[in-house]
Amino acid sequence: DIAFQLRSQFPERMLFVAGTATNGKPSLTVMLSDDLVAEGLHAGKMVREAAKLIQGGGGGQPHFATAGGKNADGLHAAVEAIVQKVTRS
Repeated sequence: DIAFQLRSQFPERMLFVAGTATNGKPSLTVMLSDDLVAEGLHAGKMVREAAKLIQGGGGGQPHFATAGGKNADGLHAAVEAIVQKVTRS
């Protein structure tokens, strides 16, 4: 998975967010480096909140999480919400 490859290549200050839609079904993937997790960020909590914007749900670990939903129109807003959460911390 590309997220895990990036995490090993960039071990500090790394956020990976992907929003995709396949056959109209949106999905989100979030990966955080260990230093961001140590600062209190939690990929599972972030993706769970952002999934509301795609009418879905999700979760995961502090460093890696995924979500799926029903509304691909909300993907841009969901990705932006995750990016904003990290850049504000």
